[in-house]
Amino acid sequence: MVAPTLFHFVPDRVLAGSIAARLFTYTALLGMGCASYLLLFRLARFGSHAFRQAFFWVTLAMLALTLVGQFGVYPIVEATRRQALAAQVVEGMLRDRFATWHGVASVLYVAECALGLVLTLLHIRVPN
Repeated sequence: MVAPTLFHFVPDRVLAGSIAARLFTYTALLGMGCASYLLLFRLARFGSHAFRQAFFWVTLAMLALTLVGQFGVYPIVEATRRQALAAQVVEGMLRDRFATWHGVASVLYVAECALGLVLTLLHIRVPN
């Protein structure tokens, strides 16, 4: 909701993109912290039995996707964006590369959201 709103109300697309990127970084860092806490909490509470719980593995998968997105995909997207801005290129190879990696980041985000829904449903079904 935030990114489309930014691009709608902020006239400068570069500024809107920079703000959105910063917000996604904050969201990723918060997600990494929450996932780490949940994993450690489950291990402390259930010991090795935590490894037999879907909750643990879904949380770990979400953390892995967040790490891949933040430290693997995001740097590529950001570097491509900077190259395109420096060269003032709005079309061509850099634009295509940016669009491809932005798409990869979007797929990772949708997968994380889907896993978050699964995690929520697991928690509702099996309260601990």
